[in-house]
Amino acid sequence: MKLQIKNIQGENTGDLEVRDDVFGVPVKSALVHQVMVGQLANKRQGTAKTKTRSEVSGGGAKPRPQKGTGSSRQGSTSSPVWVGGGRAFGPSPRSYRKRTPKKMRRLALLSVLSDKARHSDLLLLDSLELKEGKTKEIVSILSDLNISNSALIVTDGPNKKLVQSAGNVDGVRTLPVQVLNTLELLNKKQLIITVDAVKRIEELWGGVYRGEISSNNPSSEEIGVEKEEAHAEPQIVEDPVEEIVAEEVNITSVEELNLSTRTRNILLQAGVTEIKDLIGLSKVELMAIQSFGEKSFLEVQQQLQNIKLLPSDWE
Repeated sequence: MKLQIKNIQGENTGDLEVRDDVFGVPVKSALVHQVMVGQLANKRQGTAKTKTRSEVSGGGAKPRPQKGTGSSRQGSTSSPVWVGGGRAFGPSPRSYRKRTPKKMRRLALLSVLSDKARHSDLLLLDSLELKEGKTKEIVSILSDLNISNSALIVTDGPNKKLVQSAGNVDGVRTLPVQVLNTLELLNKKQLIITVDAVKRIEELWGGVYRGEISSNNPSSEEIGVEKEEAHAEPQIVEDPVEEIVAEEVNITSVEELNLSTRTRNILLQAGVTEIKDLIGLSKVELMAIQSFGEKSFLEVQQQLQNIKLLPSDWE
């Protein structure tokens, strides 16, 4: 399968041969839906809390005598029927997290990527280097590329200038390829991706799909159905080191990083819930978060370095 390459001026510069098991995977809508629901559930914090009648202040003495007043019998002002009393069935902190198998997440990602490639919603750029990181630069590039719909720009690794320039453009999101996920792909109509990012995708997720590629009726193929061992074709054994890398970077939220409870709670309370939001902050902005000190910074720095997403200005 070939994808046409363009430069930032919108001119054709050639073609790139891509792997069919990455950009030619048949669509499996039920799988994509399940992965999407899991990601949306994992974004919920579930930290809402109301006090029960045992937690509100007061309520030690009866508000009025048991008998003789003509009013109803009341044992405590902490009862839910009283103003200022506890809530009977209020929310309490809980986790909405849904565990989605790694193989399903990967196959859903490949399914959406392939669907965008088939419907010409994937635009391949030879490179995306910005000089100043200003909004007018990315606006000019999108205009030259005839992009009028919402767009997701994917590069190989964090790009600070790109994040700065696209931050104020409505409908445009930027993302390193290492944290690419199904939900972000579904939320945007157009996918703009660099050649280096495509090669990185093939390196990470090439060979995940085990089914057969059919150009006539791709939607009828099954995703993730492994062949019987007796009839299976010889498969190339993946490098175990590369498998570990692919597993570690396939995360999207701060909660999935191996951080201490204190550091994780500080980031979540500051509204930094996604990996892409975390790497979009500078060291100064991160250190300005209340209660976030040098020890917490070193902890976050180490975790991002382990998954090869450490911004250059953090080093």
